Amino acid sequence: MPSLPAQGRDKSAGPRIRIPTARAVVDCGVYVDGIRLPGKYTHQAALAEVRRRGRGFVWVGLLAPDEGQMESVAETFGLHELMVEDAVHAHQRPKLERYDDILFLVLRTVNYVPHDSVATASEIVETGEIMAFVGADYVVTVRHGDHSGLANVRRSLEENQERLALGPYAVLHAVADHVVDTYLEVTQAIEHDVDGMEEAVFSPRNTVAVEHIYLLKREIVELRKSVNPLSNPLLRLTQSPGNPVPKEVRRYFRDVLDHHTTVAERIAEYDEVLSSLVDAALAKIAVQQNTDMRKISAWVAIAAVPTMIAGIYGMNFDNMPELHWQYGYHLVVAFIVSVTVGLFVTFRRNNWL
Repeated sequence: MPSLPAQGRDKSAGPRIRIPTARAVVDCGVYVDGIRLPGKYTHQAALAEVRRRGRGFVWVGLLAPDEGQMESVAETFGLHELMVEDAVHAHQRPKLERYDDILFLVLRTVNYVPHDSVATASEIVETGEIMAFVGADYVVTVRHGDHSGLANVRRSLEENQERLALGPYAVLHAVADHVVDTYLEVTQAIEHDVDGMEEAVFSPRNTVAVEHIYLLKREIVELRKSVNPLSNPLLRLTQSPGNPVPKEVRRYFRDVLDHHTTVAERIAEYDEVLSSLVDAALAKIAVQQNTDMRKISAWVAIAAVPTMIAGIYGMNFDNMPELHWQYGYHLVVAFIVSVTVGLFVTFRRNNWL
């Protein structure tokens, strides 16, 4: 948490307590020739061990560090202050930046929120962030969001010593591959929501609130903002000129880029489908409103007949035709019934009722 300026602090609150960096460290490992060394290390001790040996690298995983914790890590690994600011405050677009010999990659993570129906859901996709700082002998990953855990990625890499022996960029690839695979899973889950919404809209006797389609479209827009900007960083990681990523690892990044392209195409397809569903739902509403107006107009026309006749004979004049007929009442009632029945049959035959 950034410190408050002096004029904004409560003097009675006393000095701000510094939270140890270890609180933000989820895991810290030293890897030599693809094998994790036994024992627990602080980030300072881990880097010192690697540089003492002259080979291997350090992988430090952090979860939502505050400014003080991140500054401690930055001092140890020589990270630029702008990188520290991005890592603490998060809410960054996917991007790839290079500071001297350090690569800084920002990835947006997504997670599908289970729900019974789009009509009852308030959120379908939640987002988080993973930031990776990669140097010659270390990789630091910073996570924001409860769903963005990398424990399985670390475990899988530790079981593949040949891949892990490729160094810190192999970890960067594994993290990016994990994030993009999550994109695939989320888009597959959303596909069921889109298909269900499409079926509901085009069902003849089913009414779908346009707000539900807008909710799903809003989540697709959020997903697109998280996914699509990553294409350029992945493309840069696969290119050769001036790229510090080893050739063996660049080949793996090409596969990640292919998967990312698949995800981007799916999102574009869902967006187009939902746009057409909005148009179809609005057209369906317009047709329903037109049908309702015809029914209302028909009933008004039927009700106008007895109303008009009753209104005429409700005028208190003495000299009105047929006013004193013996069977006048019965004739008027019969006339009203015959006209209203005739109108009802006519409207029913023309599908107005």
